[in-house]
Amino acid sequence: MPNRLFRPDFYDRLFNWYDMHHRDLPWRDTKDPYIIWVSEIILQQTRVAQGLDYFKRFVSRFPDIQALAEAQEDEVLRYWQGLGYYSRARNLHETARVICKQHEGIFPSEHGDIRKLKGIGDYTAAAIASFAWDQPYAVLDGNVHRVLSRLFSIPEPIDSAKGKRIFKELAQEILDTRQPGLYNQAIMELGALQCVPANPACPDCPLSGFCSAYLYNKVQDFPVKQKKAKTVDRYLNYFQILSNHHTWIRKRTGKDIWNGLYEFPLIETNEAAGIETLLTSEELGQWLGDGTAGKAIEKSIRLVIPEIKHVLTHQIIHASFYQIFVEEPGHLSDHFLMIKEEELGNYAFSRLTEKFLERANP
Repeated sequence: MPNRLFRPDFYDRLFNWYDMHHRDLPWRDTKDPYIIWVSEIILQQTRVAQGLDYFKRFVSRFPDIQALAEAQEDEVLRYWQGLGYYSRARNLHETARVICKQHEGIFPSEHGDIRKLKGIGDYTAAAIASFAWDQPYAVLDGNVHRVLSRLFSIPEPIDSAKGKRIFKELAQEILDTRQPGLYNQAIMELGALQCVPANPACPDCPLSGFCSAYLYNKVQDFPVKQKKAKTVDRYLNYFQILSNHHTWIRKRTGKDIWNGLYEFPLIETNEAAGIETLLTSEELGQWLGDGTAGKAIEKSIRLVIPEIKHVLTHQIIHASFYQIFVEEPGHLSDHFLMIKEEELGNYAFSRLTEKFLERANP
């Protein structure tokens, strides 16, 4: 590791750049650990530009730990709707209740206690501890990985066990323990705005004189990553069944995607399926009654979205959405919750279903 990195001007250059270029974000104007916590959970898997409005709306409705703990899960998920990765919201909600029950509603101030909370990993614990209380714990997110990997030309993949250990030790070693909160904010912002994945503005970077990858013209070689996990294609066929201004939905359960959110009746197939195949499906017959399915409802079906592609971390969803208008609901209420059409806004759906509703009801 080059000793020159620890010269005072390394930190001076970084802090001066941050002072001039950092974004004005609401969670940076507070030492409230609750606000910092919510912002960090929202920004996991979510860009700042997308997450900012969600953050404002969420903290407006749930301004403190007590308000979040007292809310119902369905309402919390509604305010999270569109952000994806809904386990984040469920963990946030559950942890707020734990803090109220075990810590008298006061967010723990010790890093070790913060790390024990559900849904809070090493990065988030370090962010909260350093931003709220200026404790000397280095953050290590995707932006910091990128900056460090280029500064030191680290050949180890950032997502390998060895790589994770190397980066964790390195991040902690170069942390400015005099101003850990400021340093963490600055190096993350540098990765977000300057040391970006593609075409970084290296000549204008305040740390270019310290950067090994820039010196040897290998910036695009870092960070190194292992091969991506194989993605799985899934084919989801949704049916919004309508009768006398009512429709039917159900809550997803288990460990599959969108757990805890609501959806319309769904038939999942192994490959893309046409309406002729779906009309003869066993599921549709069970829901609507054998006498109603097939040819009897063929003329009442409206294909709203032939296929919409929705890419998740390890899955590619191919979804089709149909509307079926029936006079009699058959056995739907045995399998689903019947609600009025105008009540759909009271339930949290995936962003995929939101797109369908926007198109079906322009």
